[in-house]
Amino acid sequence: MFTSMVKDGQQYMQTWPMQHQLYGVFPECRVIAATKFSIKVMPALAVLTVTALVNLQGIERLPQALAIGIFFLSLPLQGMLWLGHRSQQLLPPSLKSWYLDIHHKMQMQGCALQSPKAKPEYKELARLLKTAFDELDKAFTKRWF
Repeated sequence: MFTSMVKDGQQYMQTWPMQHQLYGVFPECRVIAATKFSIKVMPALAVLTVTALVNLQGIERLPQALAIGIFFLSLPLQGMLWLGHRSQQLLPPSLKSWYLDIHHKMQMQGCALQSPKAKPEYKELARLLKTAFDELDKAFTKRWF
């Protein structure tokens, strides 16, 4: 379950469109940006912190230094777990109607889409928005936001 949540989080992170129009509406954009940043920075920060604490305070502080290092290493994982959990949540009624409306309008524009899900999850919304931003022009997507 744990590893599948992390994998779902990674897939969701890759699927979600990072468009400036979505930043104010969905927390995913900010969580994805923070998670990507922490994937790059936290391993080095963990090693640096452990090394500095042991050098400055001595080997007797090794357990505390390791705990801080493990905390830093866990931050990217926490972001991916949140994203994995979020991707599997059902859309609330207001977002479901918006999802169906976008799906219908995209089909009217000639986009090849799967039929809409009866109970869509956030991962379906992410796929739909990614397709919309990739395939449709900016004038069309601008009307939604």
